[in-house]
Amino acid sequence: MVKLTMIARVTDGLPLAEGLDDGRDLKDADFYKQQAKLLFKNLSKGQNEASRMSIETGPYYFHYIIEGRVCYLTMCDRSYPKKLAFQYLEDLKNEFEKVNGSQIETAARPYAFIKFDTFIQKTKKLYLDTRTQRNMAKLNDELYEVHQIMTRNVQEVLGVGEKLDQVSEMSSRLTSESRIYADKAKDLNRQALIRKWAPVAIVLGVVIILFWLKAKIW
Repeated sequence: MVKLTMIARVTDGLPLAEGLDDGRDLKDADFYKQQAKLLFKNLSKGQNEASRMSIETGPYYFHYIIEGRVCYLTMCDRSYPKKLAFQYLEDLKNEFEKVNGSQIETAARPYAFIKFDTFIQKTKKLYLDTRTQRNMAKLNDELYEVHQIMTRNVQEVLGVGEKLDQVSEMSSRLTSESRIYADKAKDLNRQALIRKWAPVAIVLGVVIILFWLKAKIW
């Protein structure tokens, strides 16, 4: 099962988007998000340049792909099929490039593409049940192989000392960014509802006023 999804720019590690609802049922969610941010930071320094990799971390695996100087990362249960995890990332990559490709290099603030959460949540639901006909077909697709994708341990990738020290240092900053991200997403949803229902409210208001005037006249 997909637990976390994060997208970042490789050149500087800037987080671009993530699954807004990710981690709500995950113990130590902030800890794993911090690890993911350290992975992005390492990638921005030119370390671990494999374009596809799986990384063991506790009872989970990070899986990531890099394309167009963007890293698409997800964290799944160990039992979740590796092939589905990478195809999930491919789906995200294709849509993200199509929708936001021209703006990636100029993005200047964290989570500049928070609206992409809608597509993340929709796509994650498609990969939730590995036994659906759709996902079984993907698992049996011999044209998409993941056997050669390297698997490493998170301590090996980050370095034991660096991992423990920097995860602690990043804790408060990540919590603050997550709050900002959640607040902006709520504002966007509120604005969407206003745009959707405001015309209806205006029409109803006009009708009520006309009925009231008619009643006054008669």
